[in-house]
Amino acid sequence: MAAIAAGGASSTAIDLRTRRIPNVLTGATALAGLAAAAFGIGAVTLPQAIAGLLVGFFVMLPGHVVGATGAGDVKLFAALGTFLGPGGALLAFFYTALAGGALAVAVAVHRRMLRDTVARAAALVSTGGSNAGEIETIQVNRFAYAPAIAIGALAVALGF
Repeated sequence: MAAIAAGGASSTAIDLRTRRIPNVLTGATALAGLAAAAFGIGAVTLPQAIAGLLVGFFVMLPGHVVGATGAGDVKLFAALGTFLGPGGALLAFFYTALAGGALAVAVAVHRRMLRDTVARAAALVSTGGSNAGEIETIQVNRFAYAPAIAIGALAVALGF
């Protein structure tokens, strides 16, 4: 749990400040998770840690492909998956989506764009994504996603 909290907190602080998550941080987090599993420290075995990395990567990848998340977000989630294992990574993805949705609403309210954000989201759903390109061109639409990932992973580590 300490490693997840440390990796999540550091990536959150950096992402909020720079809007990037450094490869050295995600790489070190992934290596720490794999090493902990290899040496029997923590809750997952080495095969589970590898599976958690892969599950974490593949559940976040579609969001990156459509432009909803950055590559650093994908790598961070995969790295934290090494501590959670495959089942924990799937559950963390659910919690991350909830936290990300709440964060998106909070950011929209703060930026006084809630009505426009809800209208665009409704259009995205009702048209099957035909307005995704339009939404992605709006730069004020973007926000740091590492806090949502950290909350999702920490929720699973805490047993929720």
